[in-house]
Amino acid sequence: MDLPVNQFKRRLREARPLFGLWVALADPYAAELAAGVGYDWLLLDGEHAPNDLRSLLAQLQAVAAYRSHPVVRPVSGDPNLIKQLLDVGALTLLVPMVESAEQARELVRATRYPPAGIRGVGSALARASRFNLVPDYLARADAEICLLVQVETVRGLANLDAIAAVDGVDGVFIGPSDLAASMGHLGNPAHETVQAAIHDALRRIAASGKAAGILATDERFAHRMIASGCRFVAIGTDVSLLMRGARALLQGFAEQRGAGDAAGTGSDGSATGY
Repeated sequence: MDLPVNQFKRRLREARPLFGLWVALADPYAAELAAGVGYDWLLLDGEHAPNDLRSLLAQLQAVAAYRSHPVVRPVSGDPNLIKQLLDVGALTLLVPMVESAEQARELVRATRYPPAGIRGVGSALARASRFNLVPDYLARADAEICLLVQVETVRGLANLDAIAAVDGVDGVFIGPSDLAASMGHLGNPAHETVQAAIHDALRRIAASGKAAGILATDERFAHRMIASGCRFVAIGTDVSLLMRGARALLQGFAEQRGAGDAAGTGSDGSATGY
């Protein structure tokens, strides 16, 4: 059995943007549904979604048969958690709140086996090596790991050039919401000073030769980010799509709903729908 090739890592070097979907429902059924649509990548969120190692494993298994590449965002850059995520088969990680080149270098070390890094050797027990069916896994694993770092604070922006220059960092992702909060504009990533900082950051990332990424759920904003050189762009979230669809469906029946009726029940109290 051969080692899986990280095509996403290779495609980051191409000029064509890669479109992603944020997957935060923390459920393998929902993740598989999203994978079947055809997005280039799916962000399996372990920072702000109720995921743990086992739920992320289930989602990795659910999307494995599809072309959409799973990117796992851990809650932090803890080397022990990174070790576990790599062992269960994550090939690409997006680590939040990276603020210095030293931190980025430590993250690279956490994703590499000795002597290049500190990743623990337990591949005989791991899904990543197909449970030791890939005979040369230890020799080849490092080359297929893709590390994306998330810069989303004023301090991170100040150190952006040094972070992007770290060997082993494949891409830098700008987090608009946390960046806005760090700049004193909580809840307002559209503020002109935040937008100016984002555009400047994208310019600097492109100049470094690394891939730039962002979450851009507004279509016009997404097109601007692509024009600014973003190579991997998350253009939506599963939670928002579900919420918007559910609200729009109900609003279409607003005139027919009795003011006193409970949502989801008929006028006689019986359950409606499926």
